[in-house]
Amino acid sequence: MFNKHTPKYETRVSCVGRVLTRHGRLKSALRHALLVGCGRCFTLTEAAVAIAVALATLTTAAHADTARVAAAADLRYAFAELQPLFEKAQAPHKLALVLGSSGKFMQQLENGAPFDIFFSADVAYPKKLLASGKAIAPVTTYAFGRIVLWSAKVDATRLTLKDLDKPEFRHIAIAAPDHAPYGARAKEALEHSGMWPKVQGKLVFGENIAHTAQLIDRQAAEVGIVALSLAVNPALQSKGGYTLIPADFHQPLEQAYAVTAYGQNNAAARAFAQFMRTPDARQVMTRYGFALPGEVAQ
Repeated sequence: MFNKHTPKYETRVSCVGRVLTRHGRLKSALRHALLVGCGRCFTLTEAAVAIAVALATLTTAAHADTARVAAAADLRYAFAELQPLFEKAQAPHKLALVLGSSGKFMQQLENGAPFDIFFSADVAYPKKLLASGKAIAPVTTYAFGRIVLWSAKVDATRLTLKDLDKPEFRHIAIAAPDHAPYGARAKEALEHSGMWPKVQGKLVFGENIAHTAQLIDRQAAEVGIVALSLAVNPALQSKGGYTLIPADFHQPLEQAYAVTAYGQNNAAARAFAQFMRTPDARQVMTRYGFALPGEVAQ
């Protein structure tokens, strides 16, 4: 038998301290105590308590995740408000937001991009990821978007799509229809109104819907079709206003998210998915012009 004063016991306590210290997540006080830096040896009970507290610290740290979020560019202003609300409500979880084109994100995720959750402007993209095994069920609709005519140069509240062939509109901005859902819906609206063949020579294309708004804001185009969720931002709305394009001019902009296969064990990603169903999140989305599931766009 040995007692607490034998080298064998001291070695055991010190080894425990060294093992736990390797994790790099112990607070300095615990590390100091476990290494017997106070100049005395622990009793078995004291050592057990210190180890239990240290393990609890490690467990808490292990459950504090950062979710890497691939989000459609129309969510720029809404998610700028939602991020701090989520991080306060779900501390210590964090979000790392990356905004862009849904179609481009789709391509990146198919090639193994390390995103934990994907908020798409088109439900078709996360469904394709689910079918290919790159996302996990369920694919959840979180909003329906709308498109508007917007200008930073003229009063867009007086415009309709029929005005776009006027000579004063030499450049018309829309998002690239091949990979940006808002661009695809803009093309559909122009086709529905009979304006597509008349304006094709005037079109300039944004990489995503936020880039499209930048083109108009910097007057690289006199007018364009952008997301309502961007046009309602006070900085944009004050420059020229907007006209809502009728919802029946295009296919619905059903927007959905899915947790990726890469992020299936990320606690923050799962928590953010749940957070999007809360009254606070729904209120923010409504304020930025989104129709929520169960509501009907007019």
